[in-house]
Amino acid sequence: MERFLRMSSLLLGLCVLLYWAAPSASKPGALEEMRKRGYLLWGSDAEGGAPYIFPDPKDPERLIGFEVELAAAIARELGVTAKQAQNAWDSLIPGLQRGDYDIAMNGIEITPQRKQEVLFSVPYYVYTEQLVVRKDEDRIQGVEDLRGLKAGTLSGTVAQDILMGLGGVDVKIYSGQVEPYEDLAIGRIDAVLLDLPIAAYYGKPNPKLRYAGRPVGEGFYGIAMRKGDADLQRAINEILAKLLISGELKRIYEKWDLWNEAQEKLYRNTGESSGYRGLEESRKAPVQTFFPLLLKGAGITLFISATSMLFAIALGLFLTLSRLYGRAPFSGLATAYIEIYRGTPLLIQLYILYYGLPNIGISLSPFAAAFLGLGMNYAAYEAELYRAGISAIPRGQMEAAFSLGMTRGTAVRRIILPQAFRIALPGVTNDFIALFKDSSLVSIIAMVELTKTYTILAASTLRFFELGLIVAVLYFIMSYPLSLLARRLEEHLKGKRR
Repeated sequence: MERFLRMSSLLLGLCVLLYWAAPSASKPGALEEMRKRGYLLWGSDAEGGAPYIFPDPKDPERLIGFEVELAAAIARELGVTAKQAQNAWDSLIPGLQRGDYDIAMNGIEITPQRKQEVLFSVPYYVYTEQLVVRKDEDRIQGVEDLRGLKAGTLSGTVAQDILMGLGGVDVKIYSGQVEPYEDLAIGRIDAVLLDLPIAAYYGKPNPKLRYAGRPVGEGFYGIAMRKGDADLQRAINEILAKLLISGELKRIYEKWDLWNEAQEKLYRNTGESSGYRGLEESRKAPVQTFFPLLLKGAGITLFISATSMLFAIALGLFLTLSRLYGRAPFSGLATAYIEIYRGTPLLIQLYILYYGLPNIGISLSPFAAAFLGLGMNYAAYEAELYRAGISAIPRGQMEAAFSLGMTRGTAVRRIILPQAFRIALPGVTNDFIALFKDSSLVSIIAMVELTKTYTILAASTLRFFELGLIVAVLYFIMSYPLSLLARRLEEHLKGKRR
């Protein structure tokens, strides 16, 4: 048994290595397939926020942003419509490689490392890194003054490389672009270095913050495509050139207050910037405006949790019976399954199901991966609850059943399991409540449930407190009836024992 567990661990590690080492899959003729389908599917993360892509404060179910308008313009020139596919920013490239969408566009910086993984269009925006400090900060006038201080940035960005390259800087890595500016304003860190479009939307409007020095670290945003989709790459390059020449791209940037002198490298026209003040509108929008989107996310959370729990209950029972009453090798396999799933993080299991399996020819939809990931993980815990319930039944009851002429299967079904279920039920309901919370992890595989909906809305409105209270109430409304059920079951079982 110990040898089998070692082999299983090695196989699991091999699967992870194969996923990262396997070459990306390509779909020849992607341009033709897209035109036949009738829409361009572009991957992005609405949680990334303004001015790239974020919910319209007037209609939160509608996405706006300069990249939303750019995607619409590209789709129009291709003769199709644009359709956004939600995914976590860190997972945009893996999602593209597994074929979840045609292109990925969300402030993705063109770097030598990424060019080895995917194709890039010609640059559509020249970005720079802008340092932001508190209004009363007089020690910092540029990035060179950051040594010995705390500076915040995002993971996997050029800004992070700049800060790490300075040496002597205590670099704080954030997963969202709102949080570093909030921490800077209240004094948790000394500065923030991020792309100028982000700084212009979240840093510049804050009266407690100011720009420090001129922008540094110039680079380019590009549209990512799969290796092998050269036909799509050529078409998009031609469209971007057309949008540049016509001035349409410049007009989009002027609307979002993104035009600056750095863009002269791509454009020759000049003009006054109209600007966009979406953050002010988002802060003033009535909170009830966001209810429909939050309720939709709650419905997805409830559906995923309920279906996954039903699957976990059924699979857990099968594992318990196989472990206790099955013959070798089934009993050993059931034990190995339980130990492996309890000994590895649910997040890694979801990554393997959604991003790892396509490398061996199995591609699951986001819902299927979420359903199987949660269900298979919780099945291991349900199996242990059932095993404890069965172990609590005196052995004499099984012997008495045999003396009455029952087979083992009949005795387990009619005598043992009904009593074991009564013992295990409170624990099962508690697991159901825990599964509600763990369902938030499925956002990393492109599922937009309640928690992901909240983070998207909060990132674009900065209304973390109000929206957070609403989301907490929704989770409470969904989980409290289960808590009452668990309590009643416990009282019922106490009465039965008496």
